[in-house]
Amino acid sequence: MSIKVTKHSIDKETRSVISGRYKRITRAINRSFWNSESETEHSMYVGSYGRGTAINTSDLDVLFILPESEYNHFNSLNGNGPSRLLQAVKDALLATYPLTKIKGDGQIVSVDFSDGIRFEILPAFKRMSLWGWDGTYIYPDTHMGGNWLSTNPRAEIDAMNKKDAENSTNKLLTATCQHIRYIRDKYFSSYHLSGILIDSFVYNHIGGWHFTRQGEDATRSINTFEEHLLNEYNRVSFNGLITPNILAPGSGMPVDASKGWEVLGKILRKMV
Repeated sequence: MSIKVTKHSIDKETRSVISGRYKRITRAINRSFWNSESETEHSMYVGSYGRGTAINTSDLDVLFILPESEYNHFNSLNGNGPSRLLQAVKDALLATYPLTKIKGDGQIVSVDFSDGIRFEILPAFKRMSLWGWDGTYIYPDTHMGGNWLSTNPRAEIDAMNKKDAENSTNKLLTATCQHIRYIRDKYFSSYHLSGILIDSFVYNHIGGWHFTRQGEDATRSINTFEEHLLNEYNRVSFNGLITPNILAPGSGMPVDASKGWEVLGKILRKMV
């Protein structure tokens, strides 16, 4: 049985809880690193929640911008500076949530609440050039003795929002990304398929498809939208024989498709 694209979302009450915790987390880190009580400055939703494609609360990504002086400090330390940075962020959060499970994990500090809501805090620094901030961020990676990686989530969010607008896909982009997550979680939960791979594939291959706009007559097509996505998957991967290069929306950064490409094909076939 095919499972056609339908809309999924996080309910309003849960979003309110998320917002309240986001503000407390932001204030806790601002207090330690910026000497500020602000609940909104220096932080932003990123990842699936930031791109508007999340359907659950098990992975809420928040990027937090820290002062450049902190980067200079942790980068100059002997040993694993990125690991020490995560510990400092963890300590800042424990001051507000002393009984909550908080730990550093590779590149983020996770905050696991008892109701299943999980925040992943990514401490980051603006990457500066001779001409000022270049729009990207650098963040810690504790693996292999510690190093620094780069990301550009704002470009990804802006690109998704632009293509999701009424004059483009009219919300079909986010609905499709959410629907693929729904099928993944319901039927293929033992597989690894990242949100950024889902969003990047749909963004790059949605073509001219869109939800019917107000006052617009529905158009007829030889294939359904779901068939179009499967055809695109087969085209770029030679019917699943190879894993193609995938680039993230807006930022153009490479997306690791090695672990999730096969199950993405399974999901697309289930949708047809």
